[in-house]
Amino acid sequence: MADMKELILTVVRPLVTHPEELDIVIEESNEYLEYQLSVHPDDIGRVIGKQGRVAKSIRTIVYSVRVNGPKRVRLSIVE
Repeated sequence: MADMKELILTVVRPLVTHPEELDIVIEESNEYLEYQLSVHPDDIGRVIGKQGRVAKSIRTIVYSVRVNGPKRVRLSIVE
């Protein structure tokens, strides 16, 4: 799980102007490992991008990484 967290931070950190306010909370359910990425309110548009293209690209990278076990990974972006 720490590797996935570092992957998300590595991808998102260059996009934001307030990298010190990046935070990831991991919630585990029966089916998913949900990574909740919170960013500074000024950076939310940079992370989501026009029509959600940047967020979709980040999710594509994260979802392509294989995880051990039957659980799937989910990434949500919160303010």
